Amino acid sequence: MALTCFSSFPLKAFPFPSFSYPKRPKMSVNLNTKASSETGNRKLPILLFDIMDTIVRDPFYHDVPAFFGMSLKELIECKHPTAWSEFEKGMIDEVELARIFFKDGRSFDLEGLKNCMRRGYSYIEGVEELLHALKQNNYEIHAFSNYPIWYKMIEDKLQISRYLSWTFCSCIIGKRKPDPDFYLEVLSHLKVDPANCIFIDDRLKNVEAAMELGIVGLHFKNTDLLLQDLFSTGIDISIDEHRQS
Repeated sequence: MALTCFSSFPLKAFPFPSFSYPKRPKMSVNLNTKASSETGNRKLPILLFDIMDTIVRDPFYHDVPAFFGMSLKELIECKHPTAWSEFEKGMIDEVELARIFFKDGRSFDLEGLKNCMRRGYSYIEGVEELLHALKQNNYEIHAFSNYPIWYKMIEDKLQISRYLSWTFCSCIIGKRKPDPDFYLEVLSHLKVDPANCIFIDDRLKNVEAAMELGIVGLHFKNTDLLLQDLFSTGIDISIDEHRQS
């Protein structure tokens, strides 16, 4: 569901040498039969979308460094190592974030930063049309995102709630992906078997964490590839009629 987040601020802008980890055994999740039987006429699968850089462009990589007058590398080096992740989990508010954001304690224009981010929020190409098509086909869709209370700024600008529910935000649940407990919280809330959920995220480690629990995981790269991946799971939709001309 993704600043994705100053958290451990995203580092995917930097290349790292490729290597493979040994595969861990898949964890099994047993939900009681009552939970599964309660689905009734509920349309399955349920779709869980990361937000930042999956549905919404993340302003962090270009807009935010420019706001501070520094490069992305410089910003990462001088920011507090845990302030954003604490903000994402609802452990601190935005006033405290501003107070501790930089390691050297320097102050900055918090409202200016928020305005910078508001301007940077926009739909990833083709994703709004995809969400509309899924909604038209009566799929149940939820946000499953690491993001602070500022998700409300995204909603105010893009009105994503027309297509999905902001059900699983880290600032509400107090957990962050890829913590398995966050995924288990989602499954407990939805009362469905993991195999009846499809999770889409641009971060591979988050997708892999979902798959270890039996959730169907799709690694988002772009909308056209996601359509192909959804088709492979049995979701056959077209967004051509919804595309902007």
